[in-house]
Amino acid sequence: MSLRELLVPITDAEPTPEVRRFLRDAERRIDRFQSAAQVPAFVPCDYATAYTVLRALTDNALTRGPRFCEWGCGFGVVVDLAAMLEFDACGIEIEGTLVDEARRLAEDYDLPVEFVHGSFVPPGAEDRVHKAGTYSWLTTEGDQAYEELDLDIEDLDVIFAYPWPDEELVVYDLFEHYAGVGAVLATYHGSAEFRFRRKVSDQKKRPKRKRPRDR
Repeated sequence: MSLRELLVPITDAEPTPEVRRFLRDAERRIDRFQSAAQVPAFVPCDYATAYTVLRALTDNALTRGPRFCEWGCGFGVVVDLAAMLEFDACGIEIEGTLVDEARRLAEDYDLPVEFVHGSFVPPGAEDRVHKAGTYSWLTTEGDQAYEELDLDIEDLDVIFAYPWPDEELVVYDLFEHYAGVGAVLATYHGSAEFRFRRKVSDQKKRPKRKRPRDR
């Protein structure tokens, strides 16, 4: 299996008034949270562009299905935006205070999402992660997240992540190793830069044998 770059045609379509109101409220809450709390690993994404990206995935039918998960979902804003676009959305976050804030935001907008407290690294992948290097914030503790979601990574159709630079390669590796064929990985890299990869099978179809003609 391997990852293939996916071209997603992004348009300049503006978010709906409902989405704009939600984003303004989410940004106010995040500002208050960051003023009062100390969670240095939490850096907000470009949420308006993330909405445009998710909308492009749906408008162009580029996903194999509706199951969406954000690895390291922070305040849950991207997960909520995915739900607004009718994804079956969930998020995994290691910081408990952020999980509480994410749940509160989603509940206030009556969004059908689920957040779990834990690591997005699946059980059994610890050695794979540690062999890839050392990280500022990535942890393999709390690997019960998928059990709580009653999902395996291969069940997910879209995975979204905003990895720190030292986490990028291991995020790609985990997706390549555990995601299902056809799943899409969308990653944010700052400055409105999003990248997309699809997991594909390396197996080539064998040519069909021609049946011998009757003589």
